[in-house]
Amino acid sequence: MQIHFNESTQVFHLQGKSFSYIMQVKDGLMLHLYWGRKIPLGHHEALHFLPWEGASFDSAHSRWPLEVPTQEKGFFGQQALRVKNGGGDDVVSLRYKTHRIMDGKKGLPGLPSSYVEKDTDAQTLEIDLEDHVSGLLVTLRYTVFAEYDVLARSMLIQNHSADTVTLLDAQTAVRLPADNYEILHLKGGWARERHAKRFAMPEGNFAIKSRRGASGHENNPFLALVHPETTESMGDVYAMTHVYSGSFSAFVDVGIDRAPYMMMGLCSDVFSWQMQNGDVFQAPETLLCYAPDGLNGLSHRMHAFVRRCICRGYWRDRPRPILLNNWEATYFDFNTEKLLKIAALGAQIGCELFVLDDGWFGKRNSDNCSLGDWVVNEDKLPGGLKALAEKINEMGLKMGLWFEPEMVSPDSDLYRAHPDWCLHVDGRERTQARQQLILDLGRKEVQDHIIESISHVLESAPIGYVKWDMNRNMMEGFSAALPAQRKMESQHRYILGLYRVLETITARFPEVLFESCSGGGGRFDCGILHYMPQTWTSDDTDAAERVKIQYGTSLIYPCSSMGAHVSAVPNHQTGRITPFHTRCNVAMGGNFGFELDLNKLNEEDLQCARNAVAMVKKLRTVMQQGDYYRLQNPFLSDGDAAWQFTDGRTVIVCFYRNQAQPNASPRQVKLQGLEEDAVYVDTAHQMTCTGGALMHIGLPVPYAWKDYDSWVYVFEKQ
Repeated sequence: MQIHFNESTQVFHLQGKSFSYIMQVKDGLMLHLYWGRKIPLGHHEALHFLPWEGASFDSAHSRWPLEVPTQEKGFFGQQALRVKNGGGDDVVSLRYKTHRIMDGKKGLPGLPSSYVEKDTDAQTLEIDLEDHVSGLLVTLRYTVFAEYDVLARSMLIQNHSADTVTLLDAQTAVRLPADNYEILHLKGGWARERHAKRFAMPEGNFAIKSRRGASGHENNPFLALVHPETTESMGDVYAMTHVYSGSFSAFVDVGIDRAPYMMMGLCSDVFSWQMQNGDVFQAPETLLCYAPDGLNGLSHRMHAFVRRCICRGYWRDRPRPILLNNWEATYFDFNTEKLLKIAALGAQIGCELFVLDDGWFGKRNSDNCSLGDWVVNEDKLPGGLKALAEKINEMGLKMGLWFEPEMVSPDSDLYRAHPDWCLHVDGRERTQARQQLILDLGRKEVQDHIIESISHVLESAPIGYVKWDMNRNMMEGFSAALPAQRKMESQHRYILGLYRVLETITARFPEVLFESCSGGGGRFDCGILHYMPQTWTSDDTDAAERVKIQYGTSLIYPCSSMGAHVSAVPNHQTGRITPFHTRCNVAMGGNFGFELDLNKLNEEDLQCARNAVAMVKKLRTVMQQGDYYRLQNPFLSDGDAAWQFTDGRTVIVCFYRNQAQPNASPRQVKLQGLEEDAVYVDTAHQMTCTGGALMHIGLPVPYAWKDYDSWVYVFEKQ
């Protein structure tokens, strides 16, 4: 068993492979006692929380470690659950009612969540808390997994009162003991997503959020507390992430006793939910991960969990195909002949998938029209998608296709027929971004239209891959179909509608590989990965920038979830020129592909592309499914970076130089996770070393005579 309950002490002890999570019922209150390194069962009750009894201006209640902090009895910190009761007040007094322990894990209605394939793979604890005055019933759900070191938490809220209750906020909260912590999170913007930021925890409140209608480019739904001495290979890490793709908030709230609460949940800036008698609201799931062995330890736990307990379906465990995308090669200027010429050379060098990007439908020759009109433009593609796909298939390539189904262009047949189907506020300007508006996916008729439109296209031709894009954020993000008192439900209803669409389409086309995109990496989260096992990491394909983006992303998301392509130079986003072999080596850090016209490469670069494709095919199982180690941090050093993949036998080391330095000193990169006495051989570089030597002395890095040089080493254990 992973979940234990002591009837006499009223203590719940949840045990993962390397963590314990302990709670206790005390005077009806649900108290959080411990989360951290795994400890044995029993004989620890004397160490548990003692109520504070000193004299103070502050309420004693403000010092109790509540599992669900609410507004009652003088708790003045950040609340995990906020409601407006029928009488207009916001007081919530939750008291323990009952609990259940069961094998397995149930899904969450209408929402993505972690899952198991058989009941013996997990245990779930459900705890019912009740407010005896209002009739509010809150069910906390905790799942511990047998093989994966992650705790899944969610909250179900039910209104059993006669009044209408308005839910204002729903957060997963966990309290840590007072200590010296640093905050780690992923910050950025379009084309520079998920840069790792680490700094001392303030004495007060730290918050990140997205109110964009998507998890967003700016702040990823990931938050961690670490100690100052925590490194990649040692030290405690307390982390959480959200299985949700919409607006979110995350907090670190340090109270008067310096004990921080970590919280993550819905963004109250753009959310409220009316609940009448009998109504139920399911909050999204939050994943908690404690690692006693540093940031690489966090990544190993989360990567394995996301790959096997978040991602689903046909492509979950399969090697991802090497693709060639025409977007940066042609943009909107293409025809069948041009596409086939690009695809033919891709097939010659070993690519497996050709992706036709934007511009194949309606009158789409620029980005100012036709979104929503998913009908092939036969002026560009005589014979339609079927004729093109059959020619692509004859080359030995699968055919892929770009969509942006959540959007509509004002200049489109769909908008002219249904101008009320977009998110908007009556009487106000409908703010466009990228000359487009957002369809109201909270409406079932809009969901059904998208499902049938996309299904019709996918049924019309042998399409094996879909790039699902979402290229703007919500402004005036309200549904015209909702009454005034429910307008603040619009964003969450949109996300629920999106999930219904994705659930339906991915079930209809189970062997299609779906890749998510949102202006690049603007919706990179565990919610979207539940339906699409990979995400376009960033619209920025510059190799030097991609090193930082992929490095930060890897803190929590596996490399098998990251789309990474080789593009042309000067780079289309930065204007930077980097060596072709470095662009290939960086793209090996994710799902490898090309985003250029191979016909424009010189022979040397084309041969480099052939070699890279051959190497990826040989090694992609290790790179996509093996253990990943960050070896050198580009955010802390002079921009140089290194990472490592291993499956226990094959060891792949990638080193990326930022800028060459005159008269530079030699340096070594110390590997991790090897066997001390085992012998490892890199035939290509004629190197034979013990694991101990590679880990403690380090792999010598060649001197760089040019900026943005890079090297890949492949060792095999003998």
